[in-house]
Amino acid sequence: MTARILIVDDIPTNVRLLEARLSAEYFDVVTASSGQEALDICESSDVDMVLLDVMMPVMDGFEVCRRLKANTRTHHVPVLMITALDQPSDRVKGLDVGADDFLTKPVDDMQLMARVKSLVRLKSLTDELRSRAVTGQQIAIEDSFRAMDKINVDNGAILIVDTDVRHAERIKNYLAPGHRVDVLTQPADAVFQVTGAQYELALIAMALTDFDPLRVCSQIRTLEHTRNLPIILVADDADRPKVVRALDLGVNDFIMRPVERNELAARVRTQIRRQRYATELRHSVNQTMAMAVTDDMTGLYNRRYFERHLGGMLNKAQTQGRDMALMILDVDHFKAVNDTYGHDIGDAVLREFAIRLKRNIRGVDLACRFGGEEFVVLMPDTDVRQAESIAERVRQSVAERSFEAGAGRMIGVTVSVGVALNESLSDTPETLVKRADVALYRAKREGRNRVVFDAA
Repeated sequence: MTARILIVDDIPTNVRLLEARLSAEYFDVVTASSGQEALDICESSDVDMVLLDVMMPVMDGFEVCRRLKANTRTHHVPVLMITALDQPSDRVKGLDVGADDFLTKPVDDMQLMARVKSLVRLKSLTDELRSRAVTGQQIAIEDSFRAMDKINVDNGAILIVDTDVRHAERIKNYLAPGHRVDVLTQPADAVFQVTGAQYELALIAMALTDFDPLRVCSQIRTLEHTRNLPIILVADDADRPKVVRALDLGVNDFIMRPVERNELAARVRTQIRRQRYATELRHSVNQTMAMAVTDDMTGLYNRRYFERHLGGMLNKAQTQGRDMALMILDVDHFKAVNDTYGHDIGDAVLREFAIRLKRNIRGVDLACRFGGEEFVVLMPDTDVRQAESIAERVRQSVAERSFEAGAGRMIGVTVSVGVALNESLSDTPETLVKRADVALYRAKREGRNRVVFDAA
């Protein structure tokens, strides 16, 4: 697991100590000695996580965190606050200004690495969703930013799993005024309890009688609809090694006994906010991208999406020295189909063509309708041999079986394909498309129903 981590502390000794610990785990570490320097670094470069000291002159950690979370460019970056303050009110204040977690000085190595790895995983998931939105002209992510401001964290659906009824009822009483809370005292029934339910958070006691709490977490994670359900462990000091393992397995957070009411409330609010935000983000991405970047008739991505995505994929291939192929496909004599059978039949042919195209490329390949009867497929990590195999498979799937034209009529359709490969650092999206287009023109000129590679 690699990530770029910013350490913010005005005391050089503290910085060097944290830097050594994280560098030993192969994290890329940058440092800042003041709050303003930290804000400048986060604004001007990509940071995966911030380790933020609270007690700093001029601008304390609370204010730095508040500003990071108020900035749409940096609000998704996890912040782990490190402080000598040990009052629950200080922890609650940190969580309320947006901190994702905190550690108390002196920092325990085991807790540090567990928290860092957990938050880096969260950042990775967020980045994946954000990159999809960026490719889709950032429409969805902008909508989700606005939605985040409106997210209400009240009335959350919470499940408490604890074999100690007295402890479970105490925690339920802490949370019940603002949430809907169920208590399960039989951990073996956890899977049945969450199946079909709409819980937003699970609180699981580490001290389960005759049952492994990590097994409960694992079972919840195996269900499709609860795979992303936030889990908070309620642990004793002796449970720390197991807690670290749980965080590595994907548990979201933990709280130590004796449970402090305000800290529990703050942690619950944080997890429910994240859960509702992620749900809103997924919904927004899916809905907005479907409207903005797909072709209505074929269901493939449209040219707008392709042109935006090609630049990023080509840059990645060139930076990492990877192969990449691009093929442009054109349905042969399509104008004659429209003229003979009408545009309704022509549209049906294009829809069927899109189905066959998707069926005969790989899951990692991106198929788009370029315009009219022209389609394009972007194929990452694909050399000439693989590209030829895919292109030929598509060509054959079109030529070998006729297309329906209604009333029992069938139309013989073929496709011409031009293929270009990423060959040098001088390639641009425009030159790559141009070379594939030249190869397509050659396929047309040489008789159609064939695959031709760019000769460059």
